Amino acid sequence: MKPTRQFVFFLEKMFPYRFLAAKMTQIPLMRQIINKMFFDQTNVTVLPKESLVEINLEKSIQPPDNIVLPSQVVEYFIRKTNYRFIMSFCICREAMDCKKHPIELGCLFLGEATQRINPDFGREATMEEALVHVQKCREAGLIHLIGRDQIDETWLGVGSSGKLMTICNCCSCCCLWKMLSDLDPQIRSKVKRMPGVDVTVTEKCTGCGTCIKNCFVKAIEIQNGHAVITDDCKGCGRCVECCPNNAIELKINDKQFLQKTIERIESSVDVT
Repeated sequence: MKPTRQFVFFLEKMFPYRFLAAKMTQIPLMRQIINKMFFDQTNVTVLPKESLVEINLEKSIQPPDNIVLPSQVVEYFIRKTNYRFIMSFCICREAMDCKKHPIELGCLFLGEATQRINPDFGREATMEEALVHVQKCREAGLIHLIGRDQIDETWLGVGSSGKLMTICNCCSCCCLWKMLSDLDPQIRSKVKRMPGVDVTVTEKCTGCGTCIKNCFVKAIEIQNGHAVITDDCKGCGRCVECCPNNAIELKINDKQFLQKTIERIESSVDVT
């Protein structure tokens, strides 16, 4: 049976308790159960905010025509598949009654399994419509998370054959993955930064803590009056954008990041 809108309303009522559920993964038996149910096949990559990468690349000597941007990962899969489904709402922002970002800019799902999504949740889309949708999401300041998300396979009721790709368009205030820092480290590692992304704090840092307030995965600490990026950083770049002193930099140091990201995603989900 396909999940209904009423079931979605129930999930949204439970949404604020996701942090408690995440903390339960610290208990060995609960970790095994929760991992098996929701995370066992998860393989998600966070793409850095496009505008920040563009600024960084503009300073390089690389000719503009050769610039490769993270959004091309998303566009590659949109063009590759014949199956695209645009959600008419974001379940995270709807659950939290978000006032900062458009609730109607929901996930984009790709792959054969989209044919089993309840049509009440959105609509099938052409390649052109899907490309326009993700562009609108970027313009709204949202960040793409892309890959196989077992949570989506489960709540959408589409099966676990690896035929559903999630392109989530996340805000920092409502995102499901704000629970990431509360998850067991083994489960937490299933959400990864894009290959080649390096986030560093420069000497301009004054230790004001603004970046900490805007980090949705709690990957920044203040040590000796200076911000420090921990290994939990997913490379989204929000801290770069919010720093009042321009003290944080995001760079892509691997010219093969596009191919490596695509290969990582394709290792766990097939949209053809």
